[in-house]
Amino acid sequence: MDGLLEVDVLIYPDGVRLARPEDIREWELETATKLALPSARLFVALYPYNPAAMSPNRETAAEELPFVPGQIIKVFGDKDSDGFYHGESGGLRGDVPSNMVAEVPVEDEDMKAVLMQQGFLLVDHTGASFTPEDLSETSSVPDDVVVQRMVAIFEYNPWESSPNMDSEAELGFRSGDIIYVFGDMDQDGFYYGDLHGRRGLVPSNFLQPLPWN
Repeated sequence: MDGLLEVDVLIYPDGVRLARPEDIREWELETATKLALPSARLFVALYPYNPAAMSPNRETAAEELPFVPGQIIKVFGDKDSDGFYHGESGGLRGDVPSNMVAEVPVEDEDMKAVLMQQGFLLVDHTGASFTPEDLSETSSVPDDVVVQRMVAIFEYNPWESSPNMDSEAELGFRSGDIIYVFGDMDQDGFYYGDLHGRRGLVPSNFLQPLPWN
């Protein structure tokens, strides 16, 4: 209809305003970026893999990603006809043999970021990765919370050794267990940690910091 002016507007909870050219460009760029990025999944390495010595494709071994058991790998897309994924880990990208890794079923994006920051998961001899099974049902770890990887140097049974009345809020563990600790120690000397999907308080004097690599 003649005399009508077509304009773009931005709708906010507190009102509406005209969209500026820079607003349109920013929206178009953000939309294009989201459409271009493939959805990433997290996998954990079950076995050590040295492409130079183990690759079935010697000609393309340089394009494959080396890894060690427990290493977390971000995978993009589906595996190819040769059974390889394309993945990223430790700042490197390359092809990943699908029979050497297992997917970590994490939907929560915050937890994905935490796991990628950790870089490793504890993996037992059967190839089972120890990560919380109910990650999507538990509260996410905020970005500003530091995650530490610690090893238990003594066995701890809260029902026998706890100095607290509410021992049911604590985790029991064995010497050698790997515990992921969130944040700082509280005033009573306890951390809040995760052990094989169970979460609770853990006494700091029973733990020793463990490097990620």
